[in-house]
Amino acid sequence: MTTIINGKELAKKINEQTKQRVEQLSKTGNVPGLVVVIVGDDQASQRYVRNKNKTAQRLGINSIVKQLPEETTEAELLALIDEYNSDDSIHGILVQDPLPAQIDEKKVTHHILPSKDVDGFHPVNVGKLYLNDSSNYPVACTPKGIMTMFSEYGIDLNGKNVVMIGRSSIVGKPMAALMLNAGATVTIIHRNTRQPRNFTQKADVIVSATGSLHTLGVDDVKEGAVVIDVGQNMNEDGHLVGDVDYEDMLDKVGYITPVPGGVGPMTIATLMQQTVDLCEWGAKDSE
Repeated sequence: MTTIINGKELAKKINEQTKQRVEQLSKTGNVPGLVVVIVGDDQASQRYVRNKNKTAQRLGINSIVKQLPEETTEAELLALIDEYNSDDSIHGILVQDPLPAQIDEKKVTHHILPSKDVDGFHPVNVGKLYLNDSSNYPVACTPKGIMTMFSEYGIDLNGKNVVMIGRSSIVGKPMAALMLNAGATVTIIHRNTRQPRNFTQKADVIVSATGSLHTLGVDDVKEGAVVIDVGQNMNEDGHLVGDVDYEDMLDKVGYITPVPGGVGPMTIATLMQQTVDLCEWGAKDSE
């Protein structure tokens, strides 16, 4: 019997916990602050930012959306980040992708203070993740949300054979590091991997983050495997689907995430959770 991992319901639970934490912090005069900077008018980014802002406001987080024109220079964006780096009321800074061609994304990522890097992409925080550092630091929100799913559904990664499909810095690499830190044996496969089925058919857990239809079919997985689908694609009928042939797998795998309603809601819930984390950590550091 396949268990469908309900990210939408779990996100509601996480958000309720986050709201309660915000209320407790507010009593001490600390209101978590999140700023999202968006450059240009990419419609998909605009919708995503609106969802983030709406969720943050509902949870009591001080949410600011800073809209900049397409022609904004790199120097202007970095100067704005400097302002928020110096603003004690802002605990999390996020610059929404994609950025215009005149702006170097790496420079922007490096310019955000590690202590305000709510996306978990700064090299300092990435380094701590790979070192399995015991201190407090933010982690990429999608992988962190997936780890919350594993915990909630009692999926123990220790000693498991895990395959990560995709090697991006946003999902694939931090996800692999988190699972490695949890005691799994991790293999990363990607577009240059020869005969990927040789790896996926032996995996206890598979996480797919390629953004390509039909990345993983029913014959690519073993009986009872855990399948986490991070992909978001439009199929031939114009419907949102993942990387995985979901319907075909329902009678074979042990656990699976749907698209939509799986990993997506957990990413935003984790962003809110991590904003509050940064506020709490900052308050402790200033004591």
